Parts: sequence; C-alpha cells; structure tokens
Amino acid sequence: MNKTTLSLVVSTMLGAMAFSANAAQDWQDDAKDAWIDGKVETTLLLNTNLNSFDINTDVHAGKVTLTGKVDGSIDKSLASELVKSLDGVESIDNQLTVMKQQDDSNDSDLGDELTDAKIAMIVKTRLMFSDDVTGSDINVDVKSGVVTLEGTVTNDAERDLAIAIAKNADDVDKVVDELRIADS
Repeated sequence: MNKTTLSLVVSTMLGAMAFSANAAQDWQDDAKDAWIDGKVETTLLLNTNLNSFDINTDVHAGKVTLTGKVDGSIDKSLASELVKSLDGVESIDNQLTVMKQQDDSNDSDLGDELTDAKIAMIVKTRLMFSDDVTGSDINVDVKSGVVTLEGTVTNDAERDLAIAIAKNADDVDKVVDELRIADS
C-alpha cells in the first residue's frame, strides 16, 4: 500500500472514531437532560401549590426552560425555587406567564404561608431524591421558617444528613429534630 492510500485510510479511521466519540457524548448529554427533565416534571407534579399540567419543561445542557402559565407571581417564583434545588440543573429560564396579577403587599401572612409551603416542598423533594435518606419516612412541617423533621431514620448518619438537607434550604431559620432511629 502506498503512503497516500495509507494516509487516507488512517485519516478516515481517525475521523470515524472522532465522530463516534462525539455521537456517544451527545447521547450521554441527551440522556442526562432527559433525566433532569424527568426530575423537574416529577418535582412540579408533587407540589400541591402548582398546577403542573399548565407548566412545560425543556432541558438542554442542564439549562431548564419553564413555559406555560401559572396563577400568580408567587407560583412563578415557587416553580423556579423547586427546580433550582435539583441536581444537574445549571440554570433556569423561567418564561412562565402569570395569569392573575396579585397584590402581595396587602397580605404578608399569605406570603409567609407560601414561603413555608415552598420550604416544605424543597426539603421534601431533596429528601426524596437523596439516595442516602429514607425520605418517605420523614414528615416535614414548616411554620414561620422553622422546619420540624419527624419520622424514622435508620441511623445517626441518616439523621444528620436529613437535618443538613433541611438547614441548607433557602429561607430556613431553624431545624427542629424530632427524628427517631428505627429499632434494628
């Protein structure tokens, strides 16, 4: 085989290998985006304060785009907060349309209640998605920024992790630990 033919064969093989590696990376990126999209949709679905059927999600390279409609500005903010807390989310483009403009200034109690509901949903979601915590066995109650964790965990490490997850949520002032360790 002459050098020109050999060079052509080697170039073709290297090009094919690069194309295959790039295609494999694209597949992995698409799979990761699909995984994130599934978590986003599940999180929005589990939130009782939002109508997740009116919210559309799209994920590309970890950037989550929210479109559709929500009742108020608090719902729009809540959707962003819930999504922001998920692993793999790089950024959020919240294009949700607010259907009713609300006057939030006249009812601070409603704002506090919604903040507490947001905190509860974020903590519950983080506990549910944690591989190291039995999130379904933990009840989360929030009142005025104070998170109370009740339920059963398997050991002290799981208790400490659940408390840390709650403390790391935005707007949490204090965490009350009422968790019990299960009998072995």
